[in-house]
Amino acid sequence: MRIYTDEIINAVCLHMADRKGVKPTDVEVQLSWEEEYGFTAEVWVGGRSQYLIEANLIEAIVQYMYKHYNRRVFPSDITIDAEDDFWADIRD
Repeated sequence: MRIYTDEIINAVCLHMADRKGVKPTDVEVQLSWEEEYGFTAEVWVGGRSQYLIEANLIEAIVQYMYKHYNRRVFPSDITIDAEDDFWADIRD
């Protein structure tokens, strides 16, 4: 299964909203890839900025897959990649 940028952003918004006790609409996410750091996201909650590393993104995707697709996946089953768009491949 493959999810794309919008679903990855939704996963991060829902995950951070749950962790911070805010509504998902109060969370903004900007995905990026840097050679030195790999996949990251800058997240804004309540006017404050925070950076997430790839492991945090994968954790959000694991939770998203369980809550929205009723699928239990392990972090090792998820690979994030990008070209013109970001996507995450989830092994069955």
